[in-house]
Amino acid sequence: MELTEWLLTAAERGNSATRLAGRRADGTAWSRGNLVRPLVHGATYFRELHRAIGAQRAGDLLLFTDWRGDPDERLDGPGSEIGRVLAEAAERGVVVKGLLWRSHLDRFQFSEAENRHLGEEIEVAGGECLLDMRVRPGGSHHQKLVVLRHPHRPELDVAFVGGIDLCHNRNDDATHRGDRQSLRIAAAYGPHPPWHDVQLAIRGPAVGDIEAVFRERWEDPAPLTRSPLVRLRELAHREDTDADRLPPQPPDPPPCGTQTLQVLRTYPNRLLRGYDFAPDGERSIARGYRKALGRARALIYLEDQYLWSPHVVESFAEALADHDGLRLIAVIPSVPEQDGRLTLPMNLIGRITALERLRRAGGGRVAVYALENHAGTPVYVHAKVCVIDDAWASVGSDNVNLRSWTHDSELTCAVMDEAEDPREPQDPGGLGDGARGFARELRLELAREHLDMEPPPTPHAPDPLCDPARAFDAFAASAAALDAWHENGRHGPRPPGRLRTYVPPRLSRTTKAVCTPLHRLLIDPDGRPFGLRRRNAY
Repeated sequence: MELTEWLLTAAERGNSATRLAGRRADGTAWSRGNLVRPLVHGATYFRELHRAIGAQRAGDLLLFTDWRGDPDERLDGPGSEIGRVLAEAAERGVVVKGLLWRSHLDRFQFSEAENRHLGEEIEVAGGECLLDMRVRPGGSHHQKLVVLRHPHRPELDVAFVGGIDLCHNRNDDATHRGDRQSLRIAAAYGPHPPWHDVQLAIRGPAVGDIEAVFRERWEDPAPLTRSPLVRLRELAHREDTDADRLPPQPPDPPPCGTQTLQVLRTYPNRLLRGYDFAPDGERSIARGYRKALGRARALIYLEDQYLWSPHVVESFAEALADHDGLRLIAVIPSVPEQDGRLTLPMNLIGRITALERLRRAGGGRVAVYALENHAGTPVYVHAKVCVIDDAWASVGSDNVNLRSWTHDSELTCAVMDEAEDPREPQDPGGLGDGARGFARELRLELAREHLDMEPPPTPHAPDPLCDPARAFDAFAASAAALDAWHENGRHGPRPPGRLRTYVPPRLSRTTKAVCTPLHRLLIDPDGRPFGLRRRNAY
């Protein structure tokens, strides 16, 4: 397997200003020798994060960025509220530094007289958490990362990257009964929305790359906001707006596994003054996907919160049109998060047009599903996962839309495993790359949950789901059986599986005419320079 066939070279990243470009003497744009594990479900991630933070001591380093943080969200039962856990770490002498997107303060009422947000709780304990609004108008900081460093115990160093925020709704497990600490979304999901999500636990040299991503944003000299009104609020509330100096970055942890990992990101092309570390923005997530899709021959497996924007899915459509043996399985939410009279069609219009483009390219080789739990409640799919030919896999904060590929800040990890999977078919794509352990097992773990299937008795026992065509058919059969059971009034035993065939709703011409420009302006904006927009390039 030639890594340059799948992963971006330093030049292909398209951003020579980033410190990621010069971290390795040999010039490679990825790190080798990592141990990467998928943590499926928020409950799995939160338990591991809680244990890892609890093991930190004075002089260790805890860095995090998040789209949203709720201080009362429990990681693992009473007493494990994230605000309390981070504050206790700071009180022990751990160097705690965080960046939260400014627009999601989420006020939490500790008492009748006082409201505090997560950052304030950390600052009171001796840590530092800044509210960051260095984005395009209408944009957000959407990265979700936690880095734990231990200068005298590098074997404990770990980074967590993926789609799971440190906030309400995320602490769900394989039963998908929902987080007891919930915020309401669309009514279809009920009072405790079932939530499907994935995070990565990363050990090895790649931890240094993830830390470098945090440090670039932390050390950005631009003010946290350009808004005069927000600056007045900062003064009135005596908010911390100056990032303290970080201790020097320690050496990368030693190799400990077989996975090669490449850090991919989105930063927008900011008007006026851009980012010092990405003056023209960075669109390496889009570039990484497009390069990997050029190798797709057998199966693209996708889990995505949105899957909209015909501009973005064009790369998927081209792969489907060019290779008549290529199949696409997509798992998405049955209903968007917002279900208002205007916001629902604004969200739907991009998905409808994107799926129309995919089906024109792939016809019956394109299958799209939603999820439900065993009680019949829809599961909100918040995961951002892609697996191509059981060789290349990505997990991160980015969704398949223009907002994630061009406009907001995003972070994802592309993973290639040096360890081959010996099960048949050993080379699904037929290009000599071979099935790889990490990508294949990630896809199978997700598929088994959705199909209610137990894993084989031994790690490398034959598994029919390894075959792309058989996996495609298994999804179709499971969804058809469950759909029929619902259509027949739910009589008799419920068929195994959680998959429902996704059928996009019909929108009137008037609704489409009204909502299409609103979708492009508000829901899925384009953060590229105008020259790239004209060419639909990244």
